[in-house]
Amino acid sequence: MTPLFRRTNPQPPHHPEDHLVTLIRKPGCHLCDDAQTVVEKVCADLGVPWEQKDITEDRELHDQYWEQIPVVLVDGRQHTFWRVNEERLRRALTEQSK
Repeated sequence: MTPLFRRTNPQPPHHPEDHLVTLIRKPGCHLCDDAQTVVEKVCADLGVPWEQKDITEDRELHDQYWEQIPVVLVDGRQHTFWRVNEERLRRALTEQSK
């Protein structure tokens, strides 16, 4: 007998380590230092890779983000700027995309 309904999972399992967090910052920025502390903690807890980019070394990033730094990107999309909320970042890295 063939079942009338079949369960399917249209999305593959979600793995936090499949993400990339990018911190856009500049030297001497205390908010950037605070943001980095949060990013390092959350990414270490979840096994998520992260990178940092310096707006003083990248003209395009400078032009795009200079008024907002620090800026956090998740998978290349802006997640937040100025202050990083640990729980919000953690949720963004662990919840499945809709």
